[in-house]
Amino acid sequence: MIFSVSSLKPKNSSSLPYRNNTGTGVSLDSFPIILREATDERNFVKKAVNWALRQIGKRNVALNKEAIKTAEKIKKIQSKSARWIAADAIRELRSQKIQERLQNFK
Repeated sequence: MIFSVSSLKPKNSSSLPYRNNTGTGVSLDSFPIILREATDERNFVKKAVNWALRQIGKRNVALNKEAIKTAEKIKKIQSKSARWIAADAIRELRSQKIQERLQNFK
């Protein structure tokens, strides 16, 4: 299956990652796609999957926890691309800066 980066891009300004009042439904639907495409070794696909996972995880506390869970699942996949995606996403999503920002927007 061909991966479409456009399917993970924000559709309008209300779905941008820094908007914490967005619903979680659409974002939760993205996690299976991210998990499926994490093994794709193409550079731009790998970067797009990583970007999507990190940006969704920055929206609110619930999505942050779900993004970290997804990254932990990806980390277990035997793929160089998957390990890179997981390590980078976990590092950023668990960072003190992101966690503090999410706690302030509760």
